[in-house]
Amino acid sequence: MLPWLILAVVVGVLDQLTKQLVLANLHYGQVIPVTSFFDLVLVFNPGAAFSFLADHGGWQRWFFTVLAVVISGWLLMLMYQHRHEKLLPAAFALIIGGAIGNVYDRLLHGAVVDFLHFHYAGWSWPAFNLADSAITVGVVLMLWGQFRGHPAQP
Repeated sequence: MLPWLILAVVVGVLDQLTKQLVLANLHYGQVIPVTSFFDLVLVFNPGAAFSFLADHGGWQRWFFTVLAVVISGWLLMLMYQHRHEKLLPAAFALIIGGAIGNVYDRLLHGAVVDFLHFHYAGWSWPAFNLADSAITVGVVLMLWGQFRGHPAQP
C-alpha cells in the first residue's frame, strides 16, 4: 500500500504548493489571463463543487471537512482491500490526496482556495484547483475500474 499512500501525500503536497504560490502572488479576485480561454484567479470557495452550499453561514465548512475525512477513511479501507491491483488503489489515492488538500484549506482558511479558471465564448467553468482535478480524475478512474469488472477467475 505504500506507493498508493505516497501518491496521496504527493497530490496533497503539490496541491498545497500550487495554492501557496497563488496566495503569495495574487490578491483576492485578481485575474491573470494566460490564454484566451484560461485565467489564473484567486477565489475562496466555502462550499463544495460549483460553490454548492457556499452561502449557508459557515456550518458547511465543518460538514464538508468531516465528510472528506470519513470518505477518505472509507477509501483507505478500500485501498487496502484492493492493494494488489493498480487502477483502483491509484484512483483512491488521487481522491484521498485531493481531499487532504481541500480539508487543509478549510481548516486553515475557512474555505477552499481555487485558482484555475477556464472560459470560452461567454461560457465559464467555476474556478477549481489541483485537488479538485485529482478528485475528478480519481472518481473517473474508480468508476472505470468498477464498470470494467474483474477478469474471470480460471
